[in-house]
Amino acid sequence: MQPLIDNARTFGQRPEEFAGLAAGQSPHVLFITCSDSRVVPALITGARPGELFELRTAGNIVPPYGSTTPTGEAATVEYAVEVLGVEDIVVCGHSHCGAVGAVVRGDDLNSVPAVRDWLAHAAKEPECSDPADPTVAEAVQNHVLTQLLRLRSYPCVEQRLQAGGLRLHGWYYEVHTGLVREHRPDTDTFEKL
Repeated sequence: MQPLIDNARTFGQRPEEFAGLAAGQSPHVLFITCSDSRVVPALITGARPGELFELRTAGNIVPPYGSTTPTGEAATVEYAVEVLGVEDIVVCGHSHCGAVGAVVRGDDLNSVPAVRDWLAHAAKEPECSDPADPTVAEAVQNHVLTQLLRLRSYPCVEQRLQAGGLRLHGWYYEVHTGLVREHRPDTDTFEKL
């Protein structure tokens, strides 16, 4: 923890770099990814403060729209699309994902009931021909595509897509290489960016 504290102490010593951020934010991209500490959207994309609006959830899960109670995820998507007017939404899964791996392997999650219930509620089991693969690449990529479909169930997303003012992107990040792949709808494959 001490290195983080030390950096935080010196971070605020460059106010001129951040003064413009007080005027507001106008990101063009909503970046939805996993809470995993190995996935750092600004590092992956080179984004500076104010350039990405981020939504991080266990397993980069986008819950289905219209649950009986409001969710922070739905509010974030709606705010990004309706208020900030983002032009792109990226759903970025990653290799070695514990959440997707747990679903594919059928891990016993009774000792972590909130995680168990989140994954049971929000994640349909992604197709995976080799559950023993530690990268769970196939499962994660299929999971990303499911989340893109779920985004389309949000009225604000579907309206903006129909109007041509929003694009959806599915990414897969390899934590062990740093490589990023994007889903290509024309070939239905994930190819290097």
